[in-house]
Amino acid sequence: MTSFSLNSSQVEDYNRDGYVIVKSLFSEKEIAKLYSTAVENSVMQKNAMDLNDQSGKKTKLSLWFTPGDDVFGYLIRSERMVNSVWQLLGQDSQVCHFHTKLMQKEPKVGGAWEWHQDYGYWYKNQFIFPDQLMSVMIALTPANKENGCLQVIKGSHKMGRVNHGFAGEQVGADMEMVNHALKTMELVYCEIEPGDALFFHSNLMHRSEANLSDHPRWSLISCYNSQSNIAYAETSNSWKVPVSIVPDKALLEWEANSFGNADFLKKEDDPALKTTGWESEVKTGI
Repeated sequence: MTSFSLNSSQVEDYNRDGYVIVKSLFSEKEIAKLYSTAVENSVMQKNAMDLNDQSGKKTKLSLWFTPGDDVFGYLIRSERMVNSVWQLLGQDSQVCHFHTKLMQKEPKVGGAWEWHQDYGYWYKNQFIFPDQLMSVMIALTPANKENGCLQVIKGSHKMGRVNHGFAGEQVGADMEMVNHALKTMELVYCEIEPGDALFFHSNLMHRSEANLSDHPRWSLISCYNSQSNIAYAETSNSWKVPVSIVPDKALLEWEANSFGNADFLKKEDDPALKTTGWESEVKTGI
């Protein structure tokens, strides 16, 4: 069986729009295994951080750096993921894994994410090249307008980095520039099904609304970096270590270790949540 790779039109879409959706990158069986592991894993739940949005609603996330020999590691390190990222980053450099987040938006209480660019966070880690950073969201449950799916401003990655300040316990983009972007470019609701993958650029402007539905919205977001892209203020090491790729069959066929020794990020250690002085000048929120 030949290995998965994106076609030229998908790469063009990503370069033009700042994102591309790949349907059914992972199968129903693979997603069922990942979701049941996520729900049942006490270590994952114990290391989850609550981040308040501006209204006080909470979004729960667990974030770790080094991908292991567990089911999540097999997804992060799978050939189809890493090869796709390598194609979209367009670098000769090897692909490294920065971190992965398990996003848990529970029914009725799951909070919103304000408008932001991921590089608005990662600028504080002092990564040099935003074009060499990207994220991949894998839906574990359906994501739609009703339960607060991701919204993106199509093509906004071409704006470059916008100033960010604090919005609740989150980092939010300067709303003056966001409103200019919304007048200039198309707002898209990225409705995706379990197993679908949304690849997006580190400067793509995006947000999500609170989950006011009766159904959970869970997803994995893996962030990748080219090895040639140096982070001068990042204390973890995974961002500069090439991913040890595993075959796509590993997720279902290989024996997986328990998810017990992951190097989780603690809220108090997140550089993005530390003030540098200029955040107060930025008007965030809707």
